Amino acid sequence: MTTHQFRAPRRPMTPERAKSAIGGVVSQVLILVAAVITLIPFIWMVSTALKPSSEVFSNPPSLVGSSIEWQNFADAWNYLPFGRFMLNGLIVAGIGTVIVVATSAMAAYAFSRLRWKGRDGTFLLYLGTLMIPQEVLIVPMFILMRELGWVNSYQALIVPWAFTAFGTFLLRQFFLTLPDELEEAARLDGANRWTSFTRIILPLSKPALGTLAVFTFIGYWNSFLWPLLIVSDVNMATVPLGLNMFLGQTGNQWNLLMAASTISVLPSAIIVILLQKYLVNGIALSGMGGR
Repeated sequence: MTTHQFRAPRRPMTPERAKSAIGGVVSQVLILVAAVITLIPFIWMVSTALKPSSEVFSNPPSLVGSSIEWQNFADAWNYLPFGRFMLNGLIVAGIGTVIVVATSAMAAYAFSRLRWKGRDGTFLLYLGTLMIPQEVLIVPMFILMRELGWVNSYQALIVPWAFTAFGTFLLRQFFLTLPDELEEAARLDGANRWTSFTRIILPLSKPALGTLAVFTFIGYWNSFLWPLLIVSDVNMATVPLGLNMFLGQTGNQWNLLMAASTISVLPSAIIVILLQKYLVNGIALSGMGGR
């Protein structure tokens, strides 16, 4: 007995399929071009960090210098207490991220899963604080920190921005997509609100929590204006302040500044890579639903 292998007939290329295929190719090309444009500053930063100081502003510009100067990274690290700047940044960004995620999650739970009088109006009022520019709050916040005796302290760098309406909004929108039946079943089994929040809501919200953690860490890490005003001690300076002092002290040694900038990018890049799965899912799901 012989067997015959049958192949499914190919679907004809209709105008609709051809248009869809062309659209997909165009989208991929546009994404690739956007990615290259986005990466150009980073590529140039690393390239400058590896050049000799005499070739930074060579004419015509070149992407690669006559020699690769890995020593620039060691010189940049040792020229200023850059290790201290990195440690301060990690402490501030790490603790700040934990506080923001925790407080935003609890506030979002109250605004999305609990029923209480004036809830929606209070949420809109809280959300309205997003329209207030940070610069408007700088002076009263500085006076408050001074009265508390928190100038040149980690508390002053962390606490004022540890309660954000953005994080509450992001998590609230995600919590609204979770079925109420999950909590109802838990309550039938004797679970209270705190148990439902910690055992059901939070484990299901890892994508949104990861997204908020990435945004918050990067925000703390890159913050410049507030640390510039509240910190005058070099030992309390964060990375952006350290880079600013680096520029002032190194003068025209741009290769060392670019080396220090390259080092400063690494923690944020590592956080994004580690939480990439949650970041993509959180962006895709947060705010897409709600009841």
